[in-house]
Amino acid sequence: MKRALPLVCLLGALIPFTAGGYTLEQFKFDTPEEATQFRELLTELRCVVCQNETLAGSQADVAQIMREEVYRLVQEGNDQEQVKAYLVDRYTDFVLYDPPLKPTTYLLWFGPFLLIAVGSFFLLRTLRSKQRTAD
Repeated sequence: MKRALPLVCLLGALIPFTAGGYTLEQFKFDTPEEATQFRELLTELRCVVCQNETLAGSQADVAQIMREEVYRLVQEGNDQEQVKAYLVDRYTDFVLYDPPLKPTTYLLWFGPFLLIAVGSFFLLRTLRSKQRTAD
């Protein structure tokens, strides 16, 4: 009995982590077009909490809330652009995987190139200074 106690305690501690995740099967649609639109939107929208995960793949609570919002909007007859506009108004452009090119998203679009340019500049400067000191 004493040997079983640690095992029972371990299993008891792990039970909360075995709870089932969210599934897209809970959403029911009247037409196949609504279901297709819903699934397309979930692959084009990003979870605002997770790092680089779609709404379809995220298991975060916020993602579930966002999926329910998308479902409600699709059920109300909104098209994809209206749903995206609603979510952008609520969560900003971060919710889009392909944000529009505008002044508020310049850093998103050009930031990686800027970092590469700055890193290359410092790398070349360091290599040249080491080459001069070696001579």
